[in-house]
Amino acid sequence: MTNRPNIYAAAPIDRASLRRKDEDWLTEAWLAPASRVLPIWQTKSLVAGPEDAPRAVLLPAEGLDAVPIFLGLMDGVPVFTVDLSMVEDPDALPALRGHGRFEDLRVTGPLMPEGEAALCAYARGMVWWNARHRFCGVCGSPAATAEGGHVRLCTNPGCATHHFPRTDPAVIMLVHDGGDRAVLGRQSRFPPGMHSVLAGFLEPGESLEDTVAREVFEEVGLTVTDIQYRSSQPWPFPSSLMLGFTARATSFDIDTGNDELESARWFDRDFLRTHTPDETFRLARPDSIAHRLIREWMAEG
Repeated sequence: MTNRPNIYAAAPIDRASLRRKDEDWLTEAWLAPASRVLPIWQTKSLVAGPEDAPRAVLLPAEGLDAVPIFLGLMDGVPVFTVDLSMVEDPDALPALRGHGRFEDLRVTGPLMPEGEAALCAYARGMVWWNARHRFCGVCGSPAATAEGGHVRLCTNPGCATHHFPRTDPAVIMLVHDGGDRAVLGRQSRFPPGMHSVLAGFLEPGESLEDTVAREVFEEVGLTVTDIQYRSSQPWPFPSSLMLGFTARATSFDIDTGNDELESARWFDRDFLRTHTPDETFRLARPDSIAHRLIREWMAEG
């Protein structure tokens, strides 16, 4: 297992969390000419450059009339994001015109410098959460933004609940037989030929290891042991943290009868090493922790 971070992890920014409570400082930072903004429009990130090597675009705040969300400091420079989804045509905004194009991070992320992809993922996640928590989940009253966009505060004085950004933990695991076979499956929504490892969300009262065992059994009917943590990855599509594991199967007859997967089967390590990706078989997308888990397992045998 290598020590490099997964794509979308390790954003090159000081989150400067203590600054979030200083409203005067946030106001001054937002208005400062040196401050920069990473705009988001309909969950898409502003990028420039060639299609095969996009770069994130950070702009001055002037002309971007939206509620700022403070991301942190880069080399001492305040960095914000804003949600411009209410704008029908972002090219109509003079502050944006000519600076780039809005692209889906799921397309551009694997092609960007890793630090920039991680910064875009951070911005996307914060915008997504704020857009979907405009009302208090306790009493239904409007929830105002606070602490630089990292808190939503219920405006009902009798409730006044503080809401914080949530990340959904999900386990993702490569199941092997202790030798040269691993289980890969595909869902019907996957692109043609794409196969991946198994995954599922943590439920209340479960440990991560419990979740791995339950999800493997639910998806393919296998029992597992030797559950080992590998690495993790922020996955802002929309708001998950993927926790990567390997597990050794103690049963081997795959059963996908519960309809969670379109298909699943054992694949030999040599096949995975030598097969040329095509419409019948390809691995999970290269920016995913699923791809990393498979590649690491292939390299270990």
